[in-house]
Amino acid sequence: MAMRVWASSIANALKFSSSSTLKQTSLYPSAFAASKCFSTVLDGLKYAPSHEWVKHEGDVATIGITDHAQDHLGEVVFVELPEAGGAVTKASGFGAVESVKATSDINSPISGEIVEVNTKLTDTPGLINSSPYEDGWMIKVKPSSPAELESLMDSKGYTKFCEEEDASH
Repeated sequence: MAMRVWASSIANALKFSSSSTLKQTSLYPSAFAASKCFSTVLDGLKYAPSHEWVKHEGDVATIGITDHAQDHLGEVVFVELPEAGGAVTKASGFGAVESVKATSDINSPISGEIVEVNTKLTDTPGLINSSPYEDGWMIKVKPSSPAELESLMDSKGYTKFCEEEDASH
């Protein structure tokens, strides 16, 4: 993890595009090649342009932030989440993640009723870094408009989106 964060930071500082690789330079005297895009993107999930993921199973959708997002945030030190029973609206904030670098709002990729909140994140916010798609999930929602899922990106679309976004920075 530390190597991935270091390499990503170096790539960002040197403004490598996602299609480029780190080539042998005075900074890297030995042969060293690495793609800038180190993030994991899972098939079977849906992704929002604000870097949240959704796993829809039955009548419940689990929501969290992507590996790409947690990687850019750095070490997560605090998570603010809503309470179960409340509602979320597509593209509106429902919580916040504070890292050693910044505080970021978390937007809901879909609308619905919050049926469960990951209370483990209160005591162990680093689960978002170590396991963004498993233990680091944030909320579970009963979608009020399942058709909203269709407007989200699949894994290939999200990967392309991240590559283009990173290339523009």
